[in-house]
Amino acid sequence: MENLTEFSVVIPIYNEAENIDELHRRLTMVMEKLCVDEGHPKNCYEIILVDDGSRDGSWALIKGVHEKDARVKGMNFSKNFGHHIALTAGLDYVKGETIILMDGDLQDPPEEIPKLYRKFKEGYDLVYGIRRERKDSFLKKVTSHMFWMILRKFTGVDMPRNQTMLRILSKRLVEVLRGMREYARFVHGMMAWVGFEVTTIEVEHRARTRGKSKYNIPRLFKLAFHAVTSFSTVPLRLAIYAGFISSFISLFVGLYFIFRKIVYNIPVLGYASIIVSIFFVGGVQLLMLGIFGEYLGRTYQETQRRPLYILKEKV
Repeated sequence: MENLTEFSVVIPIYNEAENIDELHRRLTMVMEKLCVDEGHPKNCYEIILVDDGSRDGSWALIKGVHEKDARVKGMNFSKNFGHHIALTAGLDYVKGETIILMDGDLQDPPEEIPKLYRKFKEGYDLVYGIRRERKDSFLKKVTSHMFWMILRKFTGVDMPRNQTMLRILSKRLVEVLRGMREYARFVHGMMAWVGFEVTTIEVEHRARTRGKSKYNIPRLFKLAFHAVTSFSTVPLRLAIYAGFISSFISLFVGLYFIFRKIVYNIPVLGYASIIVSIFFVGGVQLLMLGIFGEYLGRTYQETQRRPLYILKEKV
Protein backbone atom coordinates (compact mmCIF):
# COMPACT_ATOMS: atom_id res chain seq x y z
CA MET A 1 0.00 0.00 0.00
CA GLU A 2 1.36 3.42 -0.92
CA ASN A 3 2.51 5.55 1.98
CA LEU A 4 0.24 8.62 2.05
CA THR A 5 2.19 10.25 4.89
CA GLU A 6 4.30 13.04 3.48
CA PHE A 7 5.11 14.84 6.74
CA SER A 8 5.85 13.54 10.22
CA VAL A 9 6.01 15.94 13.17
CA VAL A 10 7.78 14.62 16.28
CA ILE A 11 7.25 16.45 19.57
CA PRO A 12 8.64 15.31 22.96
CA ILE A 13 6.25 16.13 25.80
CA TYR A 14 7.16 16.46 29.46
CA ASN A 15 4.60 18.12 31.75
CA GLU A 16 3.11 20.26 28.98
CA ALA A 17 -0.57 19.68 29.77
CA GLU A 18 -1.26 23.41 29.57
CA ASN A 19 0.02 23.60 25.99
CA ILE A 20 -1.20 20.40 24.30
CA ASP A 21 -4.61 21.60 23.08
CA GLU A 22 -3.23 24.90 21.77
CA LEU A 23 -0.30 23.10 20.18
CA HIS A 24 -2.64 20.69 18.38
CA ARG A 25 -4.94 23.45 17.18
CA ARG A 26 -2.20 25.64 15.72
CA LEU A 27 -0.13 22.78 14.33
CA THR A 28 -3.15 21.24 12.60
CA MET A 29 -3.94 24.51 10.84
CA VAL A 30 -0.34 24.87 9.66
CA MET A 31 0.09 21.28 8.47
CA GLU A 32 -3.25 21.07 6.63
CA LYS A 33 -2.44 24.26 4.72
CA LEU A 34 1.09 23.06 3.98
CA CYS A 35 -0.21 19.76 2.60
CA VAL A 36 -2.71 21.50 0.34
CA ASP A 37 -0.19 24.11 -0.81
CA GLU A 38 2.21 21.31 -1.80
CA GLY A 39 -0.46 19.47 -3.80
CA HIS A 40 -1.10 16.70 -1.28
CA PRO A 41 -4.29 15.67 0.54
CA LYS A 42 -4.77 17.80 3.63
CA ASN A 43 -4.37 14.77 5.90
CA CYS A 44 -1.00 13.69 4.48
CA TYR A 45 0.78 14.21 7.80
CA GLU A 46 1.10 12.64 11.22
CA ILE A 47 1.87 14.18 14.61
CA ILE A 48 3.76 11.96 17.06
CA LEU A 49 3.62 13.15 20.67
CA VAL A 50 6.12 11.32 22.88
CA ASP A 51 5.20 11.59 26.57
CA ASP A 52 8.47 11.36 28.49
CA GLY A 53 7.00 10.25 31.81
CA SER A 54 4.87 13.34 32.48
CA ARG A 55 3.18 13.71 35.85
CA ASP A 56 0.63 16.40 35.06
CA GLY A 57 -1.94 14.50 33.01
CA SER A 58 -0.28 15.13 29.63
CA TRP A 59 -0.83 11.53 28.53
CA ALA A 60 -4.58 11.66 29.17
CA LEU A 61 -4.76 14.81 27.04
CA ILE A 62 -2.73 13.18 24.27
CA LYS A 63 -5.14 10.24 24.19
CA GLY A 64 -8.06 12.65 24.12
CA VAL A 65 -6.59 14.52 21.15
CA HIS A 66 -5.96 11.22 19.36
CA GLU A 67 -9.61 10.19 19.79
CA LYS A 68 -10.66 13.41 18.04
CA ASP A 69 -7.90 13.37 15.42
CA ALA A 70 -6.43 10.05 14.24
CA ARG A 71 -3.50 11.87 12.65
CA VAL A 72 -2.20 12.43 16.18
CA LYS A 73 -0.31 9.45 17.58
CA GLY A 74 0.98 9.07 21.10
CA MET A 75 3.77 7.18 22.83
CA ASN A 76 3.96 6.97 26.62
CA PHE A 77 7.24 6.06 28.36
CA SER A 78 7.25 3.94 31.49
CA LYS A 79 9.33 6.67 33.17
CA ASN A 80 11.28 9.81 32.34
CA PHE A 81 14.07 8.74 29.95
CA GLY A 82 15.07 12.23 28.84
CA HIS A 83 14.41 14.72 26.06
CA HIS A 84 16.84 13.23 23.55
CA ILE A 85 15.59 9.68 24.11
CA ALA A 86 12.04 10.93 23.48
CA LEU A 87 13.18 12.42 20.16
CA THR A 88 14.83 9.11 19.30
CA ALA A 89 11.62 7.19 20.00
CA GLY A 90 9.62 9.50 17.77
CA LEU A 91 12.15 9.12 14.93
CA ASP A 92 11.96 5.33 15.29
CA TYR A 93 8.25 5.38 14.40
CA VAL A 94 7.92 8.11 11.77
CA LYS A 95 6.44 7.20 8.39
CA GLY A 96 6.76 10.49 6.53
CA GLU A 97 9.24 11.44 3.84
CA THR A 98 9.90 14.77 5.55
CA ILE A 99 10.37 14.86 9.31
CA ILE A 100 9.80 17.95 11.45
CA LEU A 101 11.06 18.21 15.03
CA MET A 102 9.84 20.76 17.53
CA ASP A 103 9.27 21.20 21.25
CA GLY A 104 5.85 21.28 22.86
CA ASP A 105 6.17 24.59 24.71
CA LEU A 106 5.15 26.74 21.70
CA GLN A 107 8.20 28.98 22.07
CA ASP A 108 9.05 27.92 18.52
CA PRO A 109 5.81 28.78 16.66
CA PRO A 110 4.38 26.08 14.37
CA GLU A 111 3.62 28.89 11.92
CA GLU A 112 7.36 28.97 11.07
CA ILE A 113 7.30 25.43 9.60
CA PRO A 114 6.39 26.47 6.00
CA LYS A 115 9.39 28.84 5.97
CA LEU A 116 11.72 25.97 6.92
CA TYR A 117 10.12 23.67 4.36
CA ARG A 118 10.66 26.14 1.51
CA LYS A 119 14.36 26.15 2.39
CA PHE A 120 14.36 22.36 2.76
CA LYS A 121 13.06 21.95 -0.82
CA GLU A 122 16.27 23.50 -2.12
CA GLY A 123 17.91 20.12 -1.58
CA TYR A 124 19.09 20.07 2.02
CA ASP A 125 18.93 17.11 4.39
CA LEU A 126 18.68 19.22 7.52
CA VAL A 127 17.39 22.76 8.00
CA TYR A 128 17.96 24.26 11.44
CA GLY A 129 15.74 26.98 12.82
CA ILE A 130 17.91 29.73 14.31
CA ARG A 131 16.35 32.12 16.80
CA ARG A 132 16.20 35.64 15.41
CA GLU A 133 15.80 37.06 18.90
CA ARG A 134 15.68 34.84 21.94
CA LYS A 135 12.69 35.57 24.21
CA ASP A 136 14.14 34.22 27.44
CA SER A 137 15.49 35.66 30.67
CA PHE A 138 18.94 37.27 30.70
CA LEU A 139 20.34 34.44 32.83
CA LYS A 140 19.06 31.78 30.45
CA LYS A 141 20.51 33.64 27.47
CA VAL A 142 23.93 33.77 29.16
CA THR A 143 23.93 30.11 30.16
CA SER A 144 22.73 29.08 26.70
CA HIS A 145 25.55 31.09 25.10
CA MET A 146 28.07 29.36 27.37
CA PHE A 147 26.50 25.98 26.56
CA TRP A 148 26.96 26.35 22.80
CA MET A 149 30.42 27.87 23.21
CA ILE A 150 31.56 24.83 25.22
CA LEU A 151 30.07 22.41 22.71
CA ARG A 152 31.63 24.06 19.67
CA LYS A 153 35.04 24.28 21.35
CA PHE A 154 35.29 20.78 22.78
CA THR A 155 33.19 18.39 20.69
CA GLY A 156 34.79 18.96 17.29
CA VAL A 157 31.31 18.87 15.70
CA ASP A 158 30.06 21.94 13.85
CA MET A 159 26.71 22.77 15.44
CA PRO A 160 25.03 26.12 14.68
CA ARG A 161 24.84 28.41 17.67
CA ASN A 162 21.44 29.52 18.99
CA GLN A 163 19.63 26.71 17.19
CA THR A 164 16.12 25.72 18.19
CA MET A 165 14.59 22.28 18.26
CA LEU A 166 12.43 23.38 15.33
CA ARG A 167 14.05 21.79 12.27
CA ILE A 168 13.33 19.64 9.23
CA LEU A 169 15.11 16.40 8.37
CA SER A 170 15.17 14.24 5.27
CA LYS A 171 14.15 10.57 5.39
CA ARG A 172 17.70 9.43 4.56
CA LEU A 173 19.14 11.40 7.47
CA VAL A 174 16.57 9.87 9.82
CA GLU A 175 17.50 6.38 8.56
CA VAL A 176 21.13 7.04 9.53
CA LEU A 177 20.08 8.30 12.97
CA ARG A 178 17.99 5.18 13.51
CA GLY A 179 21.13 3.10 13.10
CA MET A 180 22.97 5.01 15.83
CA ARG A 181 21.88 3.24 19.02
CA GLU A 182 24.39 4.48 21.60
CA TYR A 183 22.95 4.85 25.07
CA ALA A 184 24.57 8.24 25.77
CA ARG A 185 22.65 10.31 23.23
CA PHE A 186 22.97 13.94 22.26
CA VAL A 187 20.73 14.22 19.21
CA HIS A 188 21.94 17.70 18.18
CA GLY A 189 25.48 16.40 17.88
CA MET A 190 24.44 13.18 16.15
CA MET A 191 22.64 15.12 13.43
CA ALA A 192 25.62 17.39 12.86
CA TRP A 193 28.08 14.47 12.93
CA VAL A 194 26.37 12.72 9.98
CA GLY A 195 27.68 15.36 7.59
CA PHE A 196 24.83 15.62 5.07
CA GLU A 197 23.78 18.88 3.41
CA VAL A 198 22.85 21.32 6.17
CA THR A 199 21.70 24.93 6.29
CA THR A 200 20.05 27.35 8.68
CA ILE A 201 17.23 29.87 8.54
CA GLU A 202 16.11 32.46 11.06
CA VAL A 203 12.79 31.87 12.80
CA GLU A 204 10.75 33.72 15.38
CA HIS A 205 11.07 32.78 19.04
CA ARG A 206 8.28 33.46 21.52
CA ALA A 207 8.26 33.80 25.28
CA ARG A 208 6.79 30.87 27.19
CA THR A 209 3.25 31.73 28.25
CA ARG A 210 2.26 28.48 29.98
CA GLY A 211 4.22 26.07 32.12
CA LYS A 212 7.86 26.23 33.16
CA SER A 213 11.08 25.51 31.29
CA LYS A 214 12.48 22.05 31.98
CA TYR A 215 16.09 23.16 31.48
CA ASN A 216 17.30 24.99 34.57
CA ILE A 217 20.96 25.97 34.98
CA PRO A 218 22.15 22.69 36.63
CA ARG A 219 20.43 20.61 33.95
CA LEU A 220 21.91 22.78 31.21
CA PHE A 221 25.46 22.31 32.48
CA LYS A 222 24.79 18.60 32.98
CA LEU A 223 23.66 18.40 29.35
CA ALA A 224 26.80 20.26 28.23
CA PHE A 225 29.06 17.79 30.08
CA HIS A 226 27.03 14.91 28.70
CA ALA A 227 27.36 16.24 25.15
CA VAL A 228 31.11 16.86 25.40
CA THR A 229 31.85 13.40 26.81
CA SER A 230 29.60 11.82 24.16
CA PHE A 231 31.49 13.33 21.23
CA SER A 232 35.01 14.01 22.42
CA THR A 233 37.91 12.67 24.48
CA VAL A 234 39.14 16.21 25.18
CA PRO A 235 38.37 15.92 28.95
CA LEU A 236 40.73 12.93 29.10
CA ARG A 237 43.45 14.91 27.37
CA LEU A 238 42.83 17.77 29.78
CA ALA A 239 43.57 15.33 32.59
CA ILE A 240 46.99 14.66 31.03
CA TYR A 241 47.68 18.38 30.63
CA ALA A 242 46.63 19.07 34.22
CA GLY A 243 48.98 16.33 35.42
CA PHE A 244 51.92 17.78 33.48
CA ILE A 245 51.21 21.33 34.64
CA SER A 246 50.86 20.26 38.27
CA SER A 247 54.11 18.28 38.08
CA PHE A 248 56.07 21.15 36.54
CA ILE A 249 54.73 23.66 39.07
CA SER A 250 55.69 21.31 41.92
CA LEU A 251 59.17 20.83 40.42
CA PHE A 252 59.85 24.53 40.06
CA VAL A 253 58.50 25.36 43.52
CA GLY A 254 60.66 22.62 45.00
CA LEU A 255 63.78 23.88 43.19
CA TYR A 256 63.02 27.41 44.37
CA PHE A 257 62.88 26.37 48.04
CA ILE A 258 66.08 24.31 47.69
CA PHE A 259 67.80 27.34 46.15
CA ARG A 260 66.66 29.57 49.04
CA LYS A 261 67.88 27.06 51.59
CA ILE A 262 71.32 26.51 50.02
CA VAL A 263 72.15 30.05 48.92
CA TYR A 264 70.44 32.20 51.57
CA ASN A 265 70.03 29.65 54.38
CA ILE A 266 66.34 30.54 54.59
CA PRO A 267 64.41 27.68 56.22
CA VAL A 268 61.33 26.34 54.45
CA LEU A 269 58.38 27.36 56.58
CA GLY A 270 54.67 27.46 55.90
CA TYR A 271 52.56 24.62 57.22
CA ALA A 272 49.43 26.26 55.83
CA SER A 273 50.84 26.51 52.30
CA ILE A 274 51.84 22.85 52.37
CA ILE A 275 48.35 21.79 53.44
CA VAL A 276 46.77 23.99 50.77
CA SER A 277 49.06 22.47 48.12
CA ILE A 278 48.16 18.96 49.23
CA PHE A 279 44.46 19.70 49.08
CA PHE A 280 44.84 21.37 45.66
CA VAL A 281 46.68 18.42 44.15
CA GLY A 282 44.27 16.01 45.80
CA GLY A 283 41.32 17.92 44.34
CA VAL A 284 42.84 17.80 40.85
CA GLN A 285 43.41 14.06 41.19
CA LEU A 286 39.83 13.44 42.32
CA LEU A 287 38.52 15.56 39.43
CA MET A 288 40.52 13.55 36.93
CA LEU A 289 39.42 10.28 38.49
CA GLY A 290 35.83 11.50 38.16
CA ILE A 291 36.33 12.17 34.44
CA PHE A 292 37.88 8.74 33.95
CA GLY A 293 34.97 7.23 35.87
CA GLU A 294 32.45 9.03 33.65
CA TYR A 295 33.92 7.51 30.50
CA LEU A 296 34.22 4.10 32.17
CA GLY A 297 30.60 4.28 33.30
CA ARG A 298 29.46 5.11 29.77
CA THR A 299 31.37 2.12 28.46
CA TYR A 300 29.68 -0.07 31.07
CA GLN A 301 26.24 1.22 30.07
CA GLU A 302 26.91 0.47 26.41
CA THR A 303 27.93 -3.11 27.18
CA GLN A 304 24.69 -3.74 29.10
CA ARG A 305 22.70 -3.30 25.85
CA ARG A 306 19.53 -2.25 27.63
CA PRO A 307 16.74 -0.72 25.51
CA LEU A 308 16.95 3.02 25.03
CA TYR A 309 13.36 3.41 26.22
CA ILE A 310 10.36 1.38 27.37
CA LEU A 311 6.90 2.11 26.01
CA LYS A 312 4.07 1.70 28.49
CA GLU A 313 1.33 2.52 26.01
CA LYS A 314 0.80 3.65 22.40
CA VAL A 315 -2.19 5.15 20.61
